[in-house]
Amino acid sequence: MTVTGPMSAAQEVRNPSFWYGLPVGYMSLDLHPSAEQLTELINQLRGLPEQVQEEADRALRLYAGIINQLNANNVQECALGLHPDDAGGLTMSVFTVSTLATPGNAKLVLAGLASSTTNDRAEDTRPLVLPCGLGYLSEKHLAAPRSSRRPELNETLPRHLWQGIVAVPAPSSAELIVLQMVTPHLGGADDYRNILLGIARTLTFTNPEQAASDGTAAEESEALTEAATTMRNDFG
Repeated sequence: MTVTGPMSAAQEVRNPSFWYGLPVGYMSLDLHPSAEQLTELINQLRGLPEQVQEEADRALRLYAGIINQLNANNVQECALGLHPDDAGGLTMSVFTVSTLATPGNAKLVLAGLASSTTNDRAEDTRPLVLPCGLGYLSEKHLAAPRSSRRPELNETLPRHLWQGIVAVPAPSSAELIVLQMVTPHLGGADDYRNILLGIARTLTFTNPEQAASDGTAAEESEALTEAATTMRNDFG
């Protein structure tokens, strides 16, 4: 289990305020590439054969656009998973962690969100008791986005997505911590829900490195250990 924490655009100033585990098989995108990394990508692009440079340039611009959009929406983590499907091929999932600022008490906002989604017949919502506190899980099927620039690709793209969200109020701020899993593999919804819940059970607001030496954090440290065990069970 890899323990990680959120980063922001001012990652060198803001310290992580929560931590969680990612299962093996998920690769995190670099949401804050340095100027040196971007320069290296551009130099590599210039060294490609001329016939593939245009496609590579388009992929680089797409990556830059996605990074900008994720940062604009306070996404702290974006990880891609590649998994075998029932047909012997491969399917993928996208896991994100974001923070959502609320106007006041995050717990009251969470209760309001849970209440409003309960009335949505297309969305299944239920409360969660996690080692880090109370939260809620919602899941639904969404229409997959379509390409307007290259409509010929739409025939090869999935038509629907499964989306699972776990939201947990931060104890020391007015923020909600939002964990989201999205996949086009509708038949594997049970598995992806278990992965999402497994990650949610590792969520902690106590620095794991300090918990071992801080006697006042012993209970949360024990909860994190139990969550890690549950996570391994969820992931098989």
